[in-house]
Amino acid sequence: MSPSTAAPGRWQLPGGSVEPPREGAVLDEAALAGQAARELGEELGVAAAAEDLELWVVTRGENGSVGLTYLAPALPEVALRAPFSAAAAAERSQGRDPELDAIVLLGSPDELAGLDGPRADYLVPIVRRFFEQG
Repeated sequence: MSPSTAAPGRWQLPGGSVEPPREGAVLDEAALAGQAARELGEELGVAAAAEDLELWVVTRGENGSVGLTYLAPALPEVALRAPFSAAAAAERSQGRDPELDAIVLLGSPDELAGLDGPRADYLVPIVRRFFEQG
């Protein structure tokens, strides 16, 4: 993972920090969903409309940060890998390291054990919860 990401060197979900609202603007759920959609585009190359994202869970990180996890409409694997590869290649062609340098699609929470290296503190509980809702 790029050193510029919130969890450098750790497996994590795509995401980012919330941009503060402009003067006089309100940071509401629609604005947060818009920022989540922007992050999907920047980090994975996946276009999603803010209104298609569902606020799914709120977590608190080990450093006191608050995480909002959104669910996006399901896509086939090829529809995720191709734009991710293109977005990463575009970053590299401009001399930048992509924030996420690999994508792994999990079929169960047990597959987390196969990820080499550390994970963001929220990853295991979020993945388990996702598969439990099944």
